[in-house]
Amino acid sequence: MIHLILSLLAVGLLLAWILTAIWHVYKPIPDGLDVATPWVPAAEVTFLADTSYLTEGGERGGEQAIFDAVFDMITAADRLLVLDMFLFNNFAGTAETVDYRPLSQELGQALVQQRHRHPDMEMLLITDPVNTVYGSLAPDHLQQLQAAGVPVIQTDLSRLRDSNPLWSGLWRLCCRWLDTEPGKGWLPNPMTGPPVSLVSWMRLLNFKANHRKTIIANHGEEWIGLVTSANPHDASSRHDNVALRFVGPAALDLLATEQSASAIRAITRSNRNAKVAFEMPASSSDARESHAGHEGHMRILTEAQIRVASIELIDASQPGEQLDLAMFYLSHRGVIKALKRAAARGVAVRALLDANHDAFGREKSGLPNRPVGMELQQADIKVRWCLTSGEQCHTKLLMRRQADGSGTLLLGSANFTRRNLDNFNMETNVEWQAPAGHPASEAAANHFERRWNNDDGERHSLPFADYADDSWWRYWRYRLMEATGLSTF
Repeated sequence: MIHLILSLLAVGLLLAWILTAIWHVYKPIPDGLDVATPWVPAAEVTFLADTSYLTEGGERGGEQAIFDAVFDMITAADRLLVLDMFLFNNFAGTAETVDYRPLSQELGQALVQQRHRHPDMEMLLITDPVNTVYGSLAPDHLQQLQAAGVPVIQTDLSRLRDSNPLWSGLWRLCCRWLDTEPGKGWLPNPMTGPPVSLVSWMRLLNFKANHRKTIIANHGEEWIGLVTSANPHDASSRHDNVALRFVGPAALDLLATEQSASAIRAITRSNRNAKVAFEMPASSSDARESHAGHEGHMRILTEAQIRVASIELIDASQPGEQLDLAMFYLSHRGVIKALKRAAARGVAVRALLDANHDAFGREKSGLPNRPVGMELQQADIKVRWCLTSGEQCHTKLLMRRQADGSGTLLLGSANFTRRNLDNFNMETNVEWQAPAGHPASEAAANHFERRWNNDDGERHSLPFADYADDSWWRYWRYRLMEATGLSTF
């Protein structure tokens, strides 16, 4: 009898685990996510890039423009300032830190100074709990912001779908409600630093994030938006990244997506009583039409709408056109198939990929990009690898260039993976239909060519053969990891 009861209990627990896992993969996502905003006139569009390379003498060179532009936006704002940033910390893993720019400190200081200049301005920073290592730490820079009156909220990741259901189904049954107290950890920190708790490790293994990187600010009566792949993270300061800054109605649409993001809020000890709402500025059809016809059209994409738009962009490309992709992680089967279809119908397709060989001092497996690179190469798609030495080729950029010089540019936070494109992470990209000859469009094209061709004696990229990987074992390992969510990509 006892044996039967135990057997029934075991079956019941297993069934609960399976049903919980399935529900949280497919459950409805929070309101305001998975959005494609209407196309609106684009205005004052600027392409920005951070890049690193080796000189002819073998020295490390580089340029940074993205966070300089972010700091300019912060300094100019006096009515409303909203940021949503994934990595906002000085964690460096096991890598050396001597060459890193202190981006987290710079951003924190810029926000505090602007709060002092404009005490009544609405400000909000949205970020991911990874910056507290899921509750085990109380970083000084976040506490200083809150002490200065800058509201900081962490996203409640439990409200998102589960990308790693084998673990998350069990976690939701047994451990979701467990809490941890900062400074009380005893296990090794996965990002180096003070010890962290078992609860933090359990949360980390859900493998999902608010991965967005956006800022919206006023400049006088204008509204400025910026969408990027770059994080205010010290150890990421040498990464290759891109951004698009723009003015006008698309900035207000971006702000509306962040108003939805602000509602997905984790209640913590520090923000339990904080006011985190902000008022959406009034927008009128006159304001939208005032920018019409000058610089093409633009829309904001979040979550799975990035996947939809990416595949539509690739499928719309025609023979004789150029399709260029620069990507940190490329593994999504729908995107890969679309790229192969484009190459098969005569589109010139190029992919500049990170070789996934190291991250913050730790050696990586080369997955998913090396087996995917082989698959693309076998489909007559040209592939090159970013030349990196500790930093990452962190760009997420897709460009279509048409014969008349016009084109479409899509960039932002999203890697082209299942986790990033299938409504598991929170992500934001911007898509811009650029007119022929626009300086920002030309700058983006020149940026890609410079890195692809190693122009001006700079070494940005390597031939495909340098990291070619035809291992079928590694290919099917990547496919299994992608399908199950048992991966960090």
